Amino acid sequence: MGWHGGRHRIRRQAQPESSVTSTGTHRAVGRRRGVAAWPIACVVLLGLLVAGWFGWNWADGVLQSRAAAQATDCIKGDTTVRVAVDPALDAPVMAAADRWNRERIVVGEHCVRVEVRTAASADVEAVLSGTSDPATVGGYPAAWLPDSTERIDALAETHPELIGSSGRVIASGPRGDHPFLAVAGPKTDDVKQHAAQSFQRFLLEPAQQSDFREAGLTSPND
Repeated sequence: MGWHGGRHRIRRQAQPESSVTSTGTHRAVGRRRGVAAWPIACVVLLGLLVAGWFGWNWADGVLQSRAAAQATDCIKGDTTVRVAVDPALDAPVMAAADRWNRERIVVGEHCVRVEVRTAASADVEAVLSGTSDPATVGGYPAAWLPDSTERIDALAETHPELIGSSGRVIASGPRGDHPFLAVAGPKTDDVKQHAAQSFQRFLLEPAQQSDFREAGLTSPND
């Protein structure tokens, strides 16, 4: 009897210990799960902040680099290229010059600005031949788009030193072809001549040729 009673007492004491151990185990597991969430969130947030800081500084550096590049592109300053055009070409050449100037195109480390002057071809021919005052056509031109190729042919016979390009046709109209002449000679420096030739190529690009078509002219590529 005494032995059996002792055994029952031992079992009754063991049950609370098992219950306490089980409960304590659940609490420990619960605490681990709760603690694991917020450090991860903090790490992720910190990573986003660091990435954002590097991204902002990278973008700011790119903008500064572009500004510096634009500032050094025109290290020799600005230059103006005056282009005399026949009235039939006024609108498309004006539109092309506006587009060119907005793009701030650089030629020979100069930022080149194109200034279009509309004048009758006979008046420009007289200025280039030296028989008229340049003021009558808005100043001595660095380039000329006359009403026909015959104008340039005539100038080449009397003043071959003024022919700085081949007189390539830019557009054609009812009266004939309209060539482009980059004017050479002592009144036009090398920078202006090169810039004029660059503007000639610019006029032959599709966007500018579209302007000539809208003005009722045809492209040399048509």
